[in-house]
Amino acid sequence: MLSDFGIILIYFIIGIIFVAAGLIVAAIIRPSHPNPEKNSTYECGEVPIGEPWIKFNIRFYVIALAFLLFDVEVVLLFPWAVVLKELSQDNNGALITWIPYFAGLIFALILLLGLAYDWAKGYLNWERPSPYIPEMSHLVVEKKID
Repeated sequence: MLSDFGIILIYFIIGIIFVAAGLIVAAIIRPSHPNPEKNSTYECGEVPIGEPWIKFNIRFYVIALAFLLFDVEVVLLFPWAVVLKELSQDNNGALITWIPYFAGLIFALILLLGLAYDWAKGYLNWERPSPYIPEMSHLVVEKKID
């Protein structure tokens, strides 16, 4: 008789065999006709210009991370809203406590503070204003000696 760990090991081995078999069968039956058009970088129907290995502006990543953080935090509000009635009322519908409401309010305030911080720092602006870099000719006062 196998132990529980032995059964898990057998399922794990069978899973690896299924994945490996699928990859091997796909490699055998797929068509392979490479050409320059298939090997080029796909840009949503646009003809690629230049090399694909270029530096991207860090703003793309900052805006994506800010969106991801706020998106995940807003998703956390849905379970709270679903169980809010059960948390704050008894079986007869009488209000027991305001704590779940205040917890959701505090969470929303933290989200708003994060949004205000991102907005104040300019992380939500797509085009930041370019900084003014003074040149030496503007800083040096020339004195004419007679």
